[in-house]
Amino acid sequence: MNLAAIAIEKRAIAYFGVALVVIGGVFCFFQLGQLEDPEFSVKTAVITTTYPGASAEQVELEITDRIETKLQEMTELKNVYSNSRPGLSIIKVDIKSHYWSERLPQVWDILRKKVADVEPTLPPGAGKPKVGDDFGYVFGFLLAVSSDGFSYAELERYVKDMRKELSVVSGVARVDFWGVQDKRIYVDVSTTQLAALNITPEQLIRTLQSENMVVDAGSVNHDSKRFRVTPTGEFASPEDIADLAVSGTVVGRDEILRIRDFASVSVGYVDPPMQLMRHNGRPAIALAIAPGAGENVVHVGNAIDHRINELLADLPVGIDVQRVSWQSDQVSESIRAFMISLLEAVAIVLILLAVTMGVRPGIIIGISGLVFPILGTFIVMSIMGIDLHRISLGALIIAMGMMVDNAIVVTDGIMVRIAQGRDRVEAAIEAANGPALPLLGATVVACMAFYPIFASSYDTGEYAGSLFTVVAISMVLSWLFCQTVAPLLCIAMLPGPKAGQPGGDPYQGKLYRWFRGVLSWTIRYRILFLSGMVGLLLASVVGFRWVPQLYFPDSSRLQVMIDYWAPQGTRIEETSAGLGRIEEYLQQHDATASVSTFVGKGPPRFYLPVSAEDPYTSYGQIIINTKSLDGVNQLVSDTDAWVKANVPEAMVRVRKYAVGAFDDWKIEARFSGPANADTATLRRLAEAGANVLRETPLAKEVRVNWRQRVLALQPQLNQERARWAGVSREELARVLKRSSDGVVIGQYREDDNLIPILARNIQSERESSATSLDELHVTPRLSTKAVPVSQIIDGVGMPWEDPIIWRWDRRRAITVQCSPNGVTAPTLRNAVLEKFNAIDLPPGYRLDWDGEYWSAKQSQEALVPGIVPAVVVMLFILVALFNSFRPMLICIGVIPFVMIGITGGLLMTQTPFGFIALLGAMSLSGMMIKNGVVLLDEVNANLGRGLKPYNAVVEAAVSRLSPVVNAAGTTVLGVLPMLQDVFWVALAVTIFFGLIVGTLLTMVMVPTLYALFYRIPAESQR
Repeated sequence: MNLAAIAIEKRAIAYFGVALVVIGGVFCFFQLGQLEDPEFSVKTAVITTTYPGASAEQVELEITDRIETKLQEMTELKNVYSNSRPGLSIIKVDIKSHYWSERLPQVWDILRKKVADVEPTLPPGAGKPKVGDDFGYVFGFLLAVSSDGFSYAELERYVKDMRKELSVVSGVARVDFWGVQDKRIYVDVSTTQLAALNITPEQLIRTLQSENMVVDAGSVNHDSKRFRVTPTGEFASPEDIADLAVSGTVVGRDEILRIRDFASVSVGYVDPPMQLMRHNGRPAIALAIAPGAGENVVHVGNAIDHRINELLADLPVGIDVQRVSWQSDQVSESIRAFMISLLEAVAIVLILLAVTMGVRPGIIIGISGLVFPILGTFIVMSIMGIDLHRISLGALIIAMGMMVDNAIVVTDGIMVRIAQGRDRVEAAIEAANGPALPLLGATVVACMAFYPIFASSYDTGEYAGSLFTVVAISMVLSWLFCQTVAPLLCIAMLPGPKAGQPGGDPYQGKLYRWFRGVLSWTIRYRILFLSGMVGLLLASVVGFRWVPQLYFPDSSRLQVMIDYWAPQGTRIEETSAGLGRIEEYLQQHDATASVSTFVGKGPPRFYLPVSAEDPYTSYGQIIINTKSLDGVNQLVSDTDAWVKANVPEAMVRVRKYAVGAFDDWKIEARFSGPANADTATLRRLAEAGANVLRETPLAKEVRVNWRQRVLALQPQLNQERARWAGVSREELARVLKRSSDGVVIGQYREDDNLIPILARNIQSERESSATSLDELHVTPRLSTKAVPVSQIIDGVGMPWEDPIIWRWDRRRAITVQCSPNGVTAPTLRNAVLEKFNAIDLPPGYRLDWDGEYWSAKQSQEALVPGIVPAVVVMLFILVALFNSFRPMLICIGVIPFVMIGITGGLLMTQTPFGFIALLGAMSLSGMMIKNGVVLLDEVNANLGRGLKPYNAVVEAAVSRLSPVVNAAGTTVLGVLPMLQDVFWVALAVTIFFGLIVGTLLTMVMVPTLYALFYRIPAESQR
């Protein structure tokens, strides 16, 4: 089917179709969703189980192991890893990579069933396992609501009112709090006073529970009505608790006492707090807002902004609302930057074409090869639900240089024929239809070079899969428009042949004569030339070892995060105070715009690649918003130096955000043993690995994920004396807990909230409880006489214990973690690999590398399933186009030589080679094959015209010099704007230098290899 002839014959239909593309493309562009990064599913669920009073080892063996054993039955399971700590089990489950977002809900249902099956087998006292499958939920909008001059209760009330208002904003799916303290009602009582009044703790507990229970008094009939009976007595206010009557003994007489007579009742919050937040040094509560799935983030952000501005008018002075992270701003800036890069690339391409081919041909190629395919791509993207984001816009820039290739070939062919005096319509039809099939095949081949990333089942495949989709759409459309629109525009716009020069040969200029001389030499000395090229290829392969390696680059977000790790077991108040010193420094730094501090746990996930840290009282994170991108680098450098000099008591990590797949620790060496491996052996292995990292200047922030061992207070219960005294172990535990944190003795109902009532010792007794456990008094259940704890224990020991026990795939595992210091992660790993391998591992123990090394390895391995079909399709098309094997071998044989340009370019610019650069290298293979196909097709055409083999090869290369060089030039210069983007710079460098060398090789090596494979003698030998 001759598309060019049909388009010329049916011009009205063609023009109408073009108009639809223009109008539809513009409309669809403004309707496309906008994101900073493409969405990808976090295939991780978290199972949390409480086991109060249990040690880390008890939690591991009695809770974690049982749940993990059941989860092992899941065929969808990829990895299961956990950390067990006193009273708490946290299990994380990774699902196999090929289960993408649409299949995950079913997997989570299976997970819940497995957990429900094992729940009845858990020991008494264990809580119900909670399955959280929203681990990857992203709260794109994070607000800090801080107060100055208001109490925490007042701040909380304003925040809750704001939550109600923001949750009904169109496009908002969820609004959560961070940093809200849970309320408690405390009954502070002296143990000695209770004993003096002959009041047992059990009396107090029973009284509170019975008085505040919801009781069913039934209903009564009267006449024709039925009335529900509701006795009063529930607590209407905390003061009612203080007024509650309890029977006691005063001066030998039984009396009815009020709780306020021997205890103080107060309303407060969890003490010590579980989480704390500050914004710019002031107490704050965070509001985390998540947009709905499929919503335009920019539109949702504007709606939230509008509602917040309305709410601010009603807030009193002293309540401050500030942004911590605002996804719509990030998206708008990202889209704006990419659109500028896209427009710059279009302008560069058009200018290049205008200079090399003329203004009119440049306009024709720009319209038919760039503008229309891009607008058509927007239409298809809208239909397929592909949003505008970093990958899809980057794909357009990458494809842009290749899109014009088809239009260049067609337009150049028409120009040559018109210059030779041919009829315009005949020239247009012949120039478009002649190479139509080879161009289509070459286009498909170029698209298939990106297919492996689309077929990858790993996270990077889901993240960057739209790269193939957008490139394929735009490339196919470019071929369609070069066959239809380009001939029409050429007929209408190209000038006729110059007067007095009809039928002239356009390939007799100096450049073409020089190029013929080069080809003549390379074909004559083909073995010498090819041997030299092989030598350069080997040198580039050897030189590649000096190219820096990097998985994913840092982000351009105007944010810095600081992780603060105090020694394990540090009180949250001390952790907060340590973070406060860093806050003061940051607020004085010129680059700082705002400082948000999260103590006790990582902040909500507001950026998809970064997950929140688990809860630790010794942990905190600071998020700093900066004024500029240069400020990010300056702040990281200055703060890193300052904390090393001024915060020696904690490990502080100052780091930038990254893009794509993000590893919290870039270097992780995991030592694992049998299921219940000896903890001392694991710690010894980890310490050996940590020492290796500490000895190299390439590593910093070295730590072990089991953290430091901690001391525990261990009253030595004497079973015999405890039995004689009538005291049980549970009663001893309750009095010990009451002396510090307090024990729950009831519930207070406040609207729809249940607030626990806790009994605890008075403050003076709590403050000294750690050193006076044996001075406490415990009252046996059936007695009113208190017994000193010293009478039922043999003393208080202080053993060392492991506060955290990590497991990986049901094996105890300890991981050494660190950050690279001024080098990339592969450089650091390679530097210490030999020493790590020299660590003597006992039988049954093993060393595995995690972190960036493992992520990069999985990403690369996940490309293999897509490489096989891509290569098969590419090879089949090459064979089908030429009905021969030798042209296929020629096209494939040239590809490895682009390594010369890639290695040289990366070494010259010192740009790291990573996953994104790998995509660029893969795309080069498609570009090289496409150029080779265009050249070899012209060779066959010349042979069909009756040219001798040598002349057919040389003249084909000469005639295709301008189209191939122009096509390569548009691609090379088109990626220049991407050099300013930290995400795409490695790909841009790879394509820039690789294609320059690759194009030269195509124009020289392909004819030379053709002459070698077909045994064509040099001109002098004819």
